Amino acid sequence: MSDPVLAPRNALWGLAITWAFALVAAIVIGIVAPPSSTMTWFIVAFGASVLVSFAVQLVRGEKSGFIFRVGAGALGALIVMGVVSVGLGVVTLLAL
Repeated sequence: MSDPVLAPRNALWGLAITWAFALVAAIVIGIVAPPSSTMTWFIVAFGASVLVSFAVQLVRGEKSGFIFRVGAGALGALIVMGVVSVGLGVVTLLAL
């Protein structure tokens, strides 16, 4: 007998985990980090987001579309962190 074909898992969950990690990291950095080193910590958090994206897709265990999913997770994390960064910049300008 042949093995049954399993339905592929939904890739959106892996992306959502990565994007949520980036969002939480960006908000924590905006609250905790001193203004002089905020961008340095954003770079570190983005690197961690790329590693989280890679790890989540490895745990998923499907090789088809792996690079695309990791790239989508990293790009989404970059966009999320960019939006939070712009928001923090606007808040900083309004606080002056």
